[in-house]
Amino acid sequence: MPGARLRATVAAVAVAVPLTLAVPAALPATAAPRPPAVQPGTALAEDLVVVGHRGASGYRPEHTLAAYELAARMGADFIEPDVVSTKDGVLVARHENEIAGTTDVESHPEFAGRRTTRTIDGVPVTGWFTEDFTLAELRTLRAEERLPAVREENTLYDGLFQVPTLDEVLELRARLSKELGREIGVYIETKHPTYFDGIRLSLEEPLLADLRQARLDRAHSPVYVQSFETTNLRELRRAGVKVPLVQLLSGAGAPYDLVARGDRRTYADLASAAGLREIATYAQGVGPEKNQVIPRRADGTLGTPTRFVDDAHAVRLLVHPYTFRNENTFLPPALREGAAPDDYGRALAEHAAFWDAGIDGMFTDNPDTGVVSRQLFESASN
Repeated sequence: MPGARLRATVAAVAVAVPLTLAVPAALPATAAPRPPAVQPGTALAEDLVVVGHRGASGYRPEHTLAAYELAARMGADFIEPDVVSTKDGVLVARHENEIAGTTDVESHPEFAGRRTTRTIDGVPVTGWFTEDFTLAELRTLRAEERLPAVREENTLYDGLFQVPTLDEVLELRARLSKELGREIGVYIETKHPTYFDGIRLSLEEPLLADLRQARLDRAHSPVYVQSFETTNLRELRRAGVKVPLVQLLSGAGAPYDLVARGDRRTYADLASAAGLREIATYAQGVGPEKNQVIPRRADGTLGTPTRFVDDAHAVRLLVHPYTFRNENTFLPPALREGAAPDDYGRALAEHAAFWDAGIDGMFTDNPDTGVVSRQLFESASN
C-alpha cells in the first residue's frame, strides 16, 4: 500500500536525517520573518517547535506513556498531555473525561453501573467519566486506539498501556531529557475547566502543585499551559504563574466560560486583531485551528494565508496551530495520494506551506514528519 510504504520511509528518514538535505522545489526559498521577542519566560521562544500531539499518536494510542516516549525519541520538542481529574482529585492524561472511546472500560462489567449522561460544556454526553473513578480504579483500565478505522496499526497496542497521571508524564519528561541529552518540554492542556470547577474538582491547583513538585514552575521551565477557555488562563496569570500560557482557538463556536456567563464573544472575535491584542494581556501564545492560518479553497488546495500570523506576531504572540496529520483523510484533497483514507498523502508539502506562513511551531500526530519538514524548511532558509 502507498500509505504503508510512505510510513516506513518517513520513519526511517526521521531517525537518520542528515545534517544537510536536498531541498525539494516545493519548499520555500526564504524564511518568513520571525516575530519580535516575546515576554520573558517563554520556553524556546527563538525556535520553531514540534509538539507531539497527545504524544506520537499517529503510531501509538494517544495519551499513553508509550506515545509520549516515542514522540520524544522522534525528535519532538514538547509532548502534549491533556489533563482531566479523577474522583480523588488526581490529574490524568486523557483527551476527554469521557473514556469509552480511549479505554476498555466497556469491557469491565464491574463498572457497567457507572455509565451515565453528563452535560459537558452545554452538550449531553453519555458514557463513563474520569471524575466517577478513583485513580486506583482507573489503573485497572487499559488504553485503546481512538481512531481504529484510520489507524488500524495502532490497535496492535490496545490493552497494553495504563492511563498515566500527569506526575508520571513529568517524570518521563525528566528521564528522557537526561537520556537524550536535550530538554523535552511539556505542553499541558486543561480540559473543560469550567465543568470541573462546577463539580469541585478544579484543575488549576493540582496542576500547579504537580509543576512545583517537578520543579517546572519557573520562568524558563520547558512548559506551556494551554486552554480553549479564557477565564482559567487569566486566573493563572493573576496568580503569578511564571510559565507561558497559550490561548487555544477554534474555527467555530466560542469558549465555554464565555458562553456560561452570557458573553457573546466567539473564537472568531478572539482571532481578530483586536481579540489577539486582548489575548496578549494574559498569554504568550495562541493555538489556532490550522484553517485559521491557511484556509482551504473550494477546489481542495491550500489558499492564501490570512493575516492571523502577522496580527499575532504584531502583539508578540507565538503561533502554534493544530493538528497536522499524515493520513489522506486529514489533508487538503489536493495533497492526498492513494485511494484509501488512511494512506499517507503529501504531508510535507502541507507543513512547508505553514512554515512559510511564519508559524512558530505545530502540533502533529506524526512528530517525525514535523521534524523532517522543519529541517527542510530551515535548510532552505539558510
